[in-house]
Amino acid sequence: MKTRLSRRTAIGGVAGSAAALAAARFVWGAYAAEESAPALKGRINHSVCRWCYGRIPLEELCKAAKAMGIKSVELLGPKEWPVVKQFGLTCAMASVPGAGIPKGFNRVEHHDKLVKIYEEIIPLAAQAGLTNVICFSGNREGLDDEQGAKNCAVGLKRIMKLAEQHKVNVVMELLNSKKDHKDYQCDRTHWGVQVCKMVGSERCKLLYDIYHMQIMEGDLIDTITKNIQYIAHFHTGGVPGRNEIDETQEINYKAVMRAIAGTGYSGFVGQEFIPKRDPLTSLRQAIEICDV
Repeated sequence: MKTRLSRRTAIGGVAGSAAALAAARFVWGAYAAEESAPALKGRINHSVCRWCYGRIPLEELCKAAKAMGIKSVELLGPKEWPVVKQFGLTCAMASVPGAGIPKGFNRVEHHDKLVKIYEEIIPLAAQAGLTNVICFSGNREGLDDEQGAKNCAVGLKRIMKLAEQHKVNVVMELLNSKKDHKDYQCDRTHWGVQVCKMVGSERCKLLYDIYHMQIMEGDLIDTITKNIQYIAHFHTGGVPGRNEIDETQEINYKAVMRAIAGTGYSGFVGQEFIPKRDPLTSLRQAIEICDV
């Protein structure tokens, strides 16, 4: 993703001219003001990932999101949490500054640093009224999957008492290692579930990214329904390309969302696709598709 924002550099805007930014504020502000919230069915709690809309100032994205009936703007750090709160929104999945994708809990040499980071972020998230903070397995770098899972469990257990005390989930994201995150270890649902079982805490959960898991293993609906107790959050994205989740791609998102809603899941579904068309028009369409 050399020509666009990525989650590695993610949260924040792309620099542009003052005139362009002023024009963007006018257009997006007008959109938010003129569009009224649709009558959503309420079975899915909708969220949107900030990094996919980095060209839009956060305040304007919040206005537009609220107008669409979206309840959360996510993958934000502590300095940005108060911004979404001003608009009556939450951050359904909090970013954790200093905790990156390649170097995660699967290596014991990373544990002391990560534990310190999470010991700081978990109380802050709880104070802000947030319930999910993201974490990552890290890349394999030659480490076999069994040992990687054991190492993750050892590291995560060190912060579970604090997470339980503050009622904050530490949520490991499932990512594909085939295309976007080469060598990433938590690339299969079964592996992630095994880590959760080894940790043995209700506060250790998974972020099931539908885009990534379609690439790695498919069988989405059956996998989700069988493992829903370990899933705290969902992300979307069109396959192939991670673009709009409409008829241009292979996943039947309405069917997937019906299955998720049918489990009684009460968490959030975060839109994490990269728009190829007008971003807010595409976002509204995605909410309509997922509102089952």
